[in-house]
Amino acid sequence: MTKGIYTLILQLHDDVTREVGRLGVLHLKRGFYAYTGSARGTGGFKRINRHINVLSGKNTTQHWHIDYLLPKTTFRCAVISPTNQNLECTIAKQIGATCEPIKGFGCTDCSCTSHLHFTDKHKHDQMLDAVKGAHNNAGGDALIWHEPRAQTKKHLM
Repeated sequence: MTKGIYTLILQLHDDVTREVGRLGVLHLKRGFYAYTGSARGTGGFKRINRHINVLSGKNTTQHWHIDYLLPKTTFRCAVISPTNQNLECTIAKQIGATCEPIKGFGCTDCSCTSHLHFTDKHKHDQMLDAVKGAHNNAGGDALIWHEPRAQTKKHLM
């Protein structure tokens, strides 16, 4: 199956203040972020490639909240769950039980607190465990997807 739900694991190397569309100005701390989204549309998991293209500067379109943050981050991995079920909000809420939600981020089309969650720079492993656990608990497979090495590009501010 080429469609489902994904959570990007991103690293922000320095504190950043950034205007994020209608959310306004956000102050984001250095550390790790988990962004949960749906890849159940026509492109499926190609959505992850789009995010990586925004992160690397190959695509400068700022359509979703995450597009404003991606160019300031480094991609670590994505946790994907191939499914036809709408598990996005269930997964985001479970991640929010362990990691700090960034209020209003990525959830303009639902009643969730957030689809972006934060943990400090020393807790990458705990975040990854929380994300995998959230996917599994929601009924997903929690497969780990890594970017091909040739495309890896570190973004420091």
